[in-house]
Amino acid sequence: MVDRNATQRRPRRKPKPLDRTRLRDLALSYVARFATSAGKLETYLKRKLRERGWEDKGEPDIDAMVADFVDKGYVDDRGYGKMKAGGLLSRGYGARRVDETLRAAGLDEGLRSELAPGERDAREAALALARRRRFGPFSNPPGNETGEMRHKRNEKQLAAMVRAGHTFAHAQAILSATDEAALEEWLEEADLWD
Repeated sequence: MVDRNATQRRPRRKPKPLDRTRLRDLALSYVARFATSAGKLETYLKRKLRERGWEDKGEPDIDAMVADFVDKGYVDDRGYGKMKAGGLLSRGYGARRVDETLRAAGLDEGLRSELAPGERDAREAALALARRRRFGPFSNPPGNETGEMRHKRNEKQLAAMVRAGHTFAHAQAILSATDEAALEEWLEEADLWD
């Protein structure tokens, strides 16, 4: 019987340091595999340079490479932002979480505010989260629930909705609704805001 712990692994080969060609190949591979923003591509390339080092003449011009990829259409911050914001909203995340995610991806403030959800979209996202997590009128509380138990449940649900990026007012509106019809009416009121 072979002792698996006794066998030694071969040490990993250290990857070659980067030059202009290898750096460009890494960037092309990255944008081919992932939808990304200019900021995320820049962060990725800087990380690769830290990990592998640089062996070419001069300093690498990451900004120029990222700008070239943007010009060629390989990287589209607006398209990436729309896709990311839409995905987060459909999963029930609120405007604050959408903004935080887009900021982390390196999108500028103007584009982030342009992609911020309107009132109706924010309310639809809050409803999606409430349905998925069974909050408010979508919950099935136990029959023997006391007033204190209901209060603690509501506090936990409120905290979860605020952590997901929803406003306190939206979370409170959902949790205080008596039934799903009241929430549908609340959703229709959003059209007056937009």
